[in-house]
Amino acid sequence: MRRLLALVLAVLAVTLTVRPAQAAVDGTLTVSSASIMVGADVQFSYSTPRPNATNWVGLYSDPGNGPVNEAYVGPSTKWVYAASANGTGTLPTAGLAAGNYKLFYLYNDGYTWLAQPVALQLTAPSGTLTLASTTVTAGDPIQLNYTTTKPNATNWVGLYRNPGDGPVNQSFVGQSLQWTYTPGAGGSASLPTSGLSTGDYIVYYLFNDGYTWLTLPVTLRLTSNAKPRFPTSAFTLRNAKVGAAYSAKIGGLVQGDTTGLSFTKTSGPAWASVSSSGAVTGTPTAAGNATLGIRATTASGTADATVTIRVQSGALVPQLKALSWNLWHGGTRVTNSLEKQLKFLLERDIDVVGIQENQGTVVQTLADSLGWSYFQNSDVAVISRYPITGTTPTVAGSALAAKIDLGSRSLRLWSAHLGYTPYGPYDACFGRMTVQQLLNRESTSGRTGQINDIVTAMSADLSASATTPVLLTGDFNAPSHLDWTSANSRCGYGAVPWPTSTAPVNAGLTDSYRQAHPNPATHPGTTWSPVTKTFTGGYGYDSHTGEPEPQDRIDFVYYRGPLSVLSSEAVWEGTPSESNPSANLWTSDHAAVLTVFQVN
Repeated sequence: MRRLLALVLAVLAVTLTVRPAQAAVDGTLTVSSASIMVGADVQFSYSTPRPNATNWVGLYSDPGNGPVNEAYVGPSTKWVYAASANGTGTLPTAGLAAGNYKLFYLYNDGYTWLAQPVALQLTAPSGTLTLASTTVTAGDPIQLNYTTTKPNATNWVGLYRNPGDGPVNQSFVGQSLQWTYTPGAGGSASLPTSGLSTGDYIVYYLFNDGYTWLTLPVTLRLTSNAKPRFPTSAFTLRNAKVGAAYSAKIGGLVQGDTTGLSFTKTSGPAWASVSSSGAVTGTPTAAGNATLGIRATTASGTADATVTIRVQSGALVPQLKALSWNLWHGGTRVTNSLEKQLKFLLERDIDVVGIQENQGTVVQTLADSLGWSYFQNSDVAVISRYPITGTTPTVAGSALAAKIDLGSRSLRLWSAHLGYTPYGPYDACFGRMTVQQLLNRESTSGRTGQINDIVTAMSADLSASATTPVLLTGDFNAPSHLDWTSANSRCGYGAVPWPTSTAPVNAGLTDSYRQAHPNPATHPGTTWSPVTKTFTGGYGYDSHTGEPEPQDRIDFVYYRGPLSVLSSEAVWEGTPSESNPSANLWTSDHAAVLTVFQVN
């Protein structure tokens, strides 16, 4: 018996020697949506502590031939390498049958799991959508035809920028630019394009006033017969340094007809070159302002711009213009919003922006047009004329950050957008609540928790701010305790310690506007709202509809570190109309906050 037991143990020892223990599943695999229409891409994100050039992601039918037991059974239907420690990828589904599938993240051209597999469902289209033309002249209507096996009186089609804020994952991201109902099992419809910029767009056919796709969306391009034009005829590019290689891009700025677009240099220093695609490059030889003449040429004509580059012999960015800007649904409430946004940023000579209400990927379009760097989610974003070298993903569902290279110094820029309801000035001015009730409502809104989480997430940045300055920009949807004071009565109140402003100040951040303008009575700095002057109801205060909108300062640029405030203002363009905002020069319903810093 002992001999038999020894033999068994010996066999087990050999077995364990030739088959080592399997590594733990220690990575992650997620998908943007678990329900995908056949023909759309599977979009996934992955991470692993075991990166390898031949790690891969494979799609299998379920149940099917996937490596359920981490061993080969059959081939994948689609696959792609995922070589980095973390990243994103896509897998096409064209040609696959509707049904259940599973996505596996696998090691080194093999079948060892790096993460738990993810179940997916591919759904069949329940309709068709066709355009009379996929190229439309801006101003002309988009003509379309549709059919569906799920007719409904409130089925609809919506037009969105591409890439943009459409319901890519069959859920709301932002409002459509144009839309119309498409009732019945089939028919035709049109979407107007008046006031829209040239560029790429996408049309979605959606079910019952919601965002469920009835079929795959259709892309199109808006073109123009207008002569080419720059948003403004004179503007400044990012700074340059004597003796250092320089590059900037202007190729995305031209509006109007861009058919055959090319660029030439018409004047300027010998060191600066302009490529046909609009890249400005060279190595400056002397400090001072370099002025270039640049001409854009298309099939419809030419446009000229005077471009300035500040060439520095010392610090690359001795002064920094920082902006906090709520775009108002990406600017989609205002016609020709992209060109107006570009004009504002160029004429104000902005360096970095913390953005709220991105509306999908509107910021990507804006940054690409400027030739700037960007980091975004569907709501908040950072854009910079200087390179972004690091990022912090979304915190508390409401903020993100980017590290920006300013040459000899870096900057950490945070952008935050806090919850909007209930709204403190309404509770105070309409509801006449006690101060404690106001603070309780701030907590109910989620803003108090959000700002505390954001400040906590900023702790490492704040600790390093002596060498790397930190900015916190945002639409906080709440006033400041520096404005509601015993010396500055608002709606009959004295001091109110609004948590969204006390938390940043307690963390060592300084309100740049209030530092520039210490007296809230003489310089209120109102940012809500240059457009909305009359309360339109809601928030539980419909009885006050038609009364004056409580005006307040709810957008901020806070800072900490080696910066000095030279100026700070609430800014907008023109005289915004409340009754016809689509025609406004200003593309937001908030004022932006522009602070100019000396970089010490």
